Order: sequence, then structure tokens, then C-alpha cells
Amino acid sequence: MLYLVGWFACFIGLFLSPSTALGAEAASYEGIVEPSEKVKLCSPVQGTLERVDVERGDRVKKGQVVALLNCRVEEAAVELAQARVEFARRKVSRNEDLYKKELISTHEKDEMETELRIAQLQLRDAVERVELRRIRSTVDGVVVERFLSPGEYVGEEPILRIARTHPLYVEVIMPAARFGSVKKGMGAEIRPELPVRGRLSAHVIIVDSVIDAASGTFGVRLEMPNPDLRLP
Repeated sequence: MLYLVGWFACFIGLFLSPSTALGAEAASYEGIVEPSEKVKLCSPVQGTLERVDVERGDRVKKGQVVALLNCRVEEAAVELAQARVEFARRKVSRNEDLYKKELISTHEKDEMETELRIAQLQLRDAVERVELRRIRSTVDGVVVERFLSPGEYVGEEPILRIARTHPLYVEVIMPAARFGSVKKGMGAEIRPELPVRGRLSAHVIIVDSVIDAASGTFGVRLEMPNPDLRLP
């Protein structure tokens, strides 16, 4: 078992207690707690930013609309496509009885059904164009920074930066002498002093297989659950 103790601010002091895996002598290390993912949300299309629905510090859910580009032209295209679908559907329905009575040919029936299918595909395309202008969060997390405001032009630059804080990662730098003693999947206990007191569970998910020659160290990453997002 790996025991870790330390500060829960930016840098953390991590102390490894004696264990079978690590030997009899305890040692302390420094690490840092980071979000498990940092996402810069961009728009797949260019346009003018209509609104931003979140601010720095707000929690967001995966799939939530966090910003919207101006899409009045695209919404009008959806209405037009819907009207074409409804017309084509009525046309097919009206001529169904005529086909049964053999008053219209199979070719004419096929043409009308094809027109309906094309109209449905055009509607789908129009709806997707509107959807491209709805910017959705790709993770559950917290808004870290907002780069643009309503009315600004959106190009390739990001609109928001979101940090996924469940789970959190604990990055630790360990001396080469410990190489081989820390294994993937090994349990860990973290005891933050600030701002949250108590003991927290984590486990090793990455052990670097390359040792840095200059410093004589290697990196270890631990994953720590944070379902209620109470840890910063």
C-alpha cells in the first residue's frame, strides 16, 4: 500500500510510508494535483457569438450547451426544409390511392417517394448546420476561463476552457532508486492539509518507463476520485 500525505493546494508533499513494496524506509516527495482533462472548446464553424451561458467557476455537464453562435439563417433553412418535407409527404399520401387504382405509374410513384427522401435529407442537413453552432461541453467539469464575449467573431480561437475535476490526477516525481517498486494499480492514501482535511483514496495509473537522466527521476500519476467536486 502506498501512503501519501501533503498539501492540497498547487503543490503537494507526498510521503511514502514503509511497505513491502517500497522497503522499510519512509520517504517524502512532492507532487501536484491537476484536473484529469483540460479542454479548450472551439467552434467547428466560423460566425458571430450570440451568447455564452456560463461564467468562470460554473459547473457544466457533458453535452450541455455552453455557448451559441448566431444561427438565424440556418434556422430559417430548417423551416424551409420542414415545409418541403411536409409537402412531399402530403403528395405521396394523396397519390397512394391513385397508384392502387393504377392511375399513376410505378415510375411516378417512385419519383414522389424519392422527392420525399431528398427533402428529408435536406432537413437533416439543415438541422445539423444549426447544431454545429451550438457549442457543447465535452466533459463534466468546471469553467476555468472564458476567452470570448457575445458579439465577437469566432474563428479558430477557443471560446471557453473547461477542467474536468472528477477524477483528479496527482503527479509525483520520484527518484530513480524507487524505480520498479511502484506498480500500476497500487493503492494510495492522500492526506491533504488544506483546504480539505481527511484521508483520500487514490491509485497509481501511470508509471513512466523512462528515467530522466539529468535529474535521476521518473514520473508517477495517481488517479483520485472527486465525484462531488469538493476538491479544488
